[in-house]
Amino acid sequence: MDGKQIEDREILKAAVEALDAPPTSPPDGGVAPDPAANTPAADAGSETSLLPPEEIERLTNDIVAALKTVYDPEIPADIYELGLIYKVEVDDNRNVDIKMTLTAPGCPVAGEMPIWVENAVNAVPGVAGTKVSIVFDPPWDQSRMSDEARLAVGMF
Repeated sequence: MDGKQIEDREILKAAVEALDAPPTSPPDGGVAPDPAANTPAADAGSETSLLPPEEIERLTNDIVAALKTVYDPEIPADIYELGLIYKVEVDDNRNVDIKMTLTAPGCPVAGEMPIWVENAVNAVPGVAGTKVSIVFDPPWDQSRMSDEARLAVGMF
């Protein structure tokens, strides 16, 4: 694995472990708090996550394992090793938000692959729900592939 892949994977793992991000909207449908109003009293409860570190680690490992079960039908490698997963966030309510890309904007399974990813991650015990978004910035290129994926597609 090259340095870029290792760095990307470390960033992905850190994003999954960073569960103290405030929710974008309150679950009761009320008005979300103003993020600019960071007072010491408001920050007092955000020091610790509701999920214990062991559970965060388990969820992280299980989510990555689930992502590795999803394959691009045109390429004999899973989407995680291909470098198509850009970001994974898990909130304290165990909702997972995934930002991913495709090998090309005109990918024939562009409408189906997010559903495959959502279904795979929703099958992980402890995950409450999954939202998958397709992004094209930065655009995917072969440098995002792991050595395992390069070997699978015969790039060595």
